[in-house]
Amino acid sequence: MTYRVSYYDASAALGRNPEAARRVEHFNGEFEALRRARQLLEDGDCHGIAVHDDQGGILAGIRLQLKLGVQPVD
Repeated sequence: MTYRVSYYDASAALGRNPEAARRVEHFNGEFEALRRARQLLEDGDCHGIAVHDDQGGILAGIRLQLKLGVQPVD
């Protein structure tokens, strides 16, 4: 199954056309895509990160948080 991670790279947008900062990366598996999404979140230079499955569905909300390993707060 192919996964796609799309995001807006804020550091690349400085002084340029905002469309130039849009990025899309493709991955062969869910694990690799989620690992890249987590890396982008931790780096903090990217906004609007979305993970898409091979059918075009976006992993979002609580499902995405659980897949990324977010721990619930008590």
